[in-house]
Amino acid sequence: MSLFPFDPDRAPPGPRISLVLGGARSGKSALAERLVAARGPERLYLATAQAFDDEMAARIAAHRDRRDAGWETVEAPMNLPAALMGRAMDPARPVLVDCLTLWLSNLMLADRPEGPAIAALEAALTNSRAPVVLVSNEVGLSIVPDTPLGRRFRDAQGLLNQRVAALAGRVILCVAGLPTLLKDLPEEDPS
Repeated sequence: MSLFPFDPDRAPPGPRISLVLGGARSGKSALAERLVAARGPERLYLATAQAFDDEMAARIAAHRDRRDAGWETVEAPMNLPAALMGRAMDPARPVLVDCLTLWLSNLMLADRPEGPAIAALEAALTNSRAPVVLVSNEVGLSIVPDTPLGRRFRDAQGLLNQRVAALAGRVILCVAGLPTLLKDLPEEDPS
């Protein structure tokens, strides 16, 4: 069976760590939710968004409204590694992290060094026992930002995506609502 382009309804559950990349409004979050929902009736949603304005509050509400009652939401705008370590230990309870891009921007805007935070995230993912699907934006395909902070963010986001993709057994890129499989390793032996 060919998984290219990726058909989430026909694909096996996949490895413990999956990464779903894409641009804005590419369909990445909806796809990630489907992947997690297919793995079990009780699911954990680690949310990194912060509602600093009405438009962002509406985006967060739209994400919540499309999920069924099987989801528990935990807000983790800065302390994502700790939330993973504290909550992602049940192999029967899949986890969705949405999204790494907002988490990284939260860290950078709070002047927290991203290097140690990313290393802590890698350690949390390595030590988690639950299946984890992470969502992240692919920001390097757009224009070059016109500010030093914007360029630093774009570069840090690209490196974060590379590091998480290296840990992930499955990596999917969403473009215009179409998921394309970039990496798919066999499911890990749980023992």
